[in-house]
Amino acid sequence: MDIVQSLILGVVEGVTEFLPISSTGHLIVVSQWLGLEQTDTNKAYEVIIQLAAILAVVANYRERFTFKHTRLWLKVLVSFLPVAFVGLLFHSQIKSIFSVPVVAVMFIVGGVVFLITEKVIKDKTPLVEDLDDITFKQSLLIGIAQVFALIPGTSRAGSTIVGALFVGLSRKASAEFSFLLALPVMVAASGLDLVSNYQVFSGENLMVLLVGFVTAFISAFLVMKLFMVFLQKFTFVAFGWYRIVFGIGLLFFAI
Repeated sequence: MDIVQSLILGVVEGVTEFLPISSTGHLIVVSQWLGLEQTDTNKAYEVIIQLAAILAVVANYRERFTFKHTRLWLKVLVSFLPVAFVGLLFHSQIKSIFSVPVVAVMFIVGGVVFLITEKVIKDKTPLVEDLDDITFKQSLLIGIAQVFALIPGTSRAGSTIVGALFVGLSRKASAEFSFLLALPVMVAASGLDLVSNYQVFSGENLMVLLVGFVTAFISAFLVMKLFMVFLQKFTFVAFGWYRIVFGIGLLFFAI
């Protein structure tokens, strides 16, 4: 991987990580387009640059990182526990089902789920507009919904947002809680890969990783802000249709 390829992948990661459209699927397509083989180094790179997206969350929501919001972070922890438990228990099985066709199908399924979700909640008044008003029960249910994100192509953001919408959070609160919930999930995944593969990132490789890291941070930071503006006027329907179209295209690409 060279610096230009790293720059492109960094943008793709930053733009797609917090939108409900699965960063994994997009990285697969772009990596293939760039002619990159799925080597251990390249796979580790894709996971590690997610740490940049984590820093974007911290930068955007730094006011939440105070003792005043301890109760909110306890709820985030409660949401994290189901995926941590299932992920550890079925780690090898989850890895074995990873394939481009599976990712494509889950893109389509996720798109349909978003369209159905928007129809269900269309005339309902949200129970929660502010993150601090989320209950522990709602947090746990959102965490259970996040378990579906272990299926490649489902989208961590997508599964948590759908779960949040169904338990009564507004679109804005659903997206924001998804941002915060990304922290423990991505730290666990990215941190493990960083520890396991730190030796491959030295010299030229280190510069490549740095370029991707900075690019992913900047693009993720901006996209999170734009996403919040988007949700003030629009629903998730556009993302549902996008997932369906992208998934169909990915299926043809795989065949």
